[in-house]
Amino acid sequence: MDPISFTLLVGCAAMLVVGALTWSILRLEPGTKRMQEIAAYIREGANAFLKRESLAILYPVIGLALLLGFCLGWEIALSFIVGSSLAILSMLIGMNVSVRANVRTANAARVSIGRALVIAFRGGASMGLTIVGMNLIGIAGLYCLLGADPIATPRMIVGFGIGASLVALFAQLGGGIYTKGADVGADLVGKVEIGIPEDDPRNPAVIADQVGDNVGDCAGLGINLFQSLSANIIGVMVLGVAFLGVYGINAVFFPLMTQAVGLLACIAGVLSIGRVRSCMLAVNLAYVLTAALCAAGIYLISVYMMRDVMLFYCALLGMILSLVVALSIQYFTALRGRPVRRIAEAAQSGAAINIMTGFSYGMMSSLPPILVVALTIMLSYLIRGVYGVAAATLGIFSVIGIIMSSNSFGPIIDNADGIAEMAGLADDVKEVSDQLDAVGNVTKTVAKGYAMVCAYLSSLVLLLAYLKEAHLATINLANPATMVGLFIGASMPFVFSALAILAVSKTAHQMVDEVRRQFRHIKGLLEGRAKPDYSACIDLCTRNALREMILPTLLVAISPVAVGFILGREALGAFLVAVIAVGALLALTMVSAGGALDNAKKLIETGFLGGKRTPTHASAVTGDTYGDPLKDTAGPALHIAQKLVSIIALAIAPLLIHYALL
Repeated sequence: MDPISFTLLVGCAAMLVVGALTWSILRLEPGTKRMQEIAAYIREGANAFLKRESLAILYPVIGLALLLGFCLGWEIALSFIVGSSLAILSMLIGMNVSVRANVRTANAARVSIGRALVIAFRGGASMGLTIVGMNLIGIAGLYCLLGADPIATPRMIVGFGIGASLVALFAQLGGGIYTKGADVGADLVGKVEIGIPEDDPRNPAVIADQVGDNVGDCAGLGINLFQSLSANIIGVMVLGVAFLGVYGINAVFFPLMTQAVGLLACIAGVLSIGRVRSCMLAVNLAYVLTAALCAAGIYLISVYMMRDVMLFYCALLGMILSLVVALSIQYFTALRGRPVRRIAEAAQSGAAINIMTGFSYGMMSSLPPILVVALTIMLSYLIRGVYGVAAATLGIFSVIGIIMSSNSFGPIIDNADGIAEMAGLADDVKEVSDQLDAVGNVTKTVAKGYAMVCAYLSSLVLLLAYLKEAHLATINLANPATMVGLFIGASMPFVFSALAILAVSKTAHQMVDEVRRQFRHIKGLLEGRAKPDYSACIDLCTRNALREMILPTLLVAISPVAVGFILGREALGAFLVAVIAVGALLALTMVSAGGALDNAKKLIETGFLGGKRTPTHASAVTGDTYGDPLKDTAGPALHIAQKLVSIIALAIAPLLIHYALL
């Protein structure tokens, strides 16, 4: 069987597995009437947001497709439409299963922790397997449709990556604004001002917060990784054209084959999750099984298809890199680790000291991953040059399905925990959901670290592909235009992040006012005799998220085009270098700082330093609300921004050469 047919077959098989997993979840009992009522609120809120977001994305997709068709040809316009459509479809599939698995997980927690684990993980796998399966079906299908020319076709598929990137930026940024606006508003009024529990049904923002877990952590990060994977596959395919003389047509097919084998390994990992006593052990065993099968598959591809075992060693370096970076981030954000304890202790002196300490550790956390990434790049380059670096990135991406499955497991468990709290289930059920929630916090941290590594290296591959397409062997920093491009690129991540955080600030401010208004004007709400207006908070978050994501998206889409046509293709290369380098450090700082501040609050809530309803806890809650938009909005969205500018630059590279010759 040829590589394209194999890739298509594996992608379709993965979607059949998703269908089977979905059926196995939907046939389960959804619990009591009260549980179903709460779950319906969450499901309706998530679906309403996704519907309005999809419609909002539709207009720029149509406009940009026409522009790409006029400037770059109908092939790139077609691949752009396919990429954006499959990205939206992946988001809808994953989200719809997630918001149905939550209540069934909560109901299963009434029986056993193992049963709840299996349901939640299989629900998460609907997103994890879909993002890989849809990528393989879309890219391999376009390769067949557009003529299968090993030199010209990979460039035509670049539009797929642009479409995926545009949808990903909307989804991650919009979802991040939504979830953190709701979360901050719910915490500041509910926890700090009134002193009610986190998931108390009296809080008008609590359902919006539960919806936000899905649109942010599930849909947002899912499409983030969908875009990373598509950008990396396409970047390596374009780069592979330069190695046709070494590996033949397999240089173009190598990325598709590695990800197809990785997807099969991820299916095995998902199905290996069983009802065991230790949930964290079950998840870790699934990670190990998936990684081992991926390594074996890539070894066979490297030896028998590429005839170069050194590519396997490069890919293995990439897999080890993702593990080391995840462990590094876990050190700085682990619930009972030294940095988090220090941040929690700092809260005894007030919120300001807590925030300063948390952000300092966040900045410190940026060094170890960058050093590991740099070492991996150097070693893989020494082994097999530029294509060795590309092979290392493919090794990282081969486990993307299991990582995303475990990440989506997190918001499902968050929702299940909230449903158990709001439905007033027995304490032993809440204890089970709390244990699973602790596992979900770890898997989400691992996924965020993994997403960072994916963002860096896929951006690097796109940069290398751009330099090849733009006919640039070096970038001359002595050129004033190039230096200007470098400085503009360095400033872009800061401006983008500022716009994202300001959007959360504005949404949270309005949410605080709305929650306060309801507690003042709805008689009997605080006493539990009246129901809050959940829909008002959901609508507020939805409107703000869709409106506030426009300006940052325009900044990312327009800046590489403006730099390229005003300052030239060499200046655009410098711009990309600065965006990738500064964006990597800034995103790492924000995600780690936010995660550490969040866990410092959770550590205090376990009873450390006096526990809840103390001045120390109130300071930690304030610190957590400061870190929330950093780790869940600006940081993850910045990953997408740096990949989007890179793939836009790759798409316009031929135009820049033509423009320079005029």
